[in-house]
Formats: sequence, C-alpha cells, structure tokens
Amino acid sequence: MISVEAIINAPIEKVWELWTLPEHIINWNNASPDWHTPFVENNLTEGSKFKFTMAVKDGSDGFDFEGIYTKIDKFSLLEYKLYDNRTASVHFENQDNQVKITETFEPTAIESADMEEKFCTAIIQNFKSYVENFKR
Repeated sequence: MISVEAIINAPIEKVWELWTLPEHIINWNNASPDWHTPFVENNLTEGSKFKFTMAVKDGSDGFDFEGIYTKIDKFSLLEYKLYDNRTASVHFENQDNQVKITETFEPTAIESADMEEKFCTAIIQNFKSYVENFKR
C-alpha cells in the first residue's frame, strides 16, 4: 500500500466540502500545471460511482480515475474500490482548526510505486494549497 498525507490549515467542514464537491475537484485535482480535470462526477453515497477525467491540457494523454464508494463517514472517511479492483481510502482527522488527510491506496501493476506516490503527493499538496487559499 502507498500512503500520503498533508496537514490542511482549515476547518473540517471546509476541507470535506472542497474535497468532495465536483465544482471544487476540477480546480485542484492535478499533479502539475500542464494537467487538468475537465470532467468530474461524484455521487457521494455508499455504493455510488465517482469518475474524474484527468488529462494533459494539450490533449496528448489522459485517463479516467473511477470507482465505487464502499464506505463513507462524513468528515472522517471515504473508502472506495477502483474499477481495476484496487482499494483505497482517504482519512480526515480533525485537529482543532486543522485537518490531517491521509490517502492510502494499492499501487497499479503498470506504474512504479515511487511514481504513483509522487503523483498522489503532488495532488494532495495542490489540494492543500487550494483549500488554504480558497475564499468564498
């Protein structure tokens, strides 16, 4: 399993909302400025589907990150199974006015575990920056 984490300087309600709502996911779900997420479907109920289309902005590469939620504890936990049968989870730990996010997932057989860890770390750091700079 691969595990990455970040401490977000924001209340749990804000962190949860920005992590789960499609109109926010499209703004932070990328590992570098040349990638983006042009499509997000996120039905946040157990047994329901999510799908994030991630692509290079020039159209040269892309993929769908999709699966089914297997367990949801609001403000605490998201567990899911990806369409290639790998499992993953995201834990949200409320720490006063900060939230520790820990994302754990099975690596693919295609990419190196090191590359996958770096990719996921970049995304979670992008999320941290998005949340901490987000103004309503």
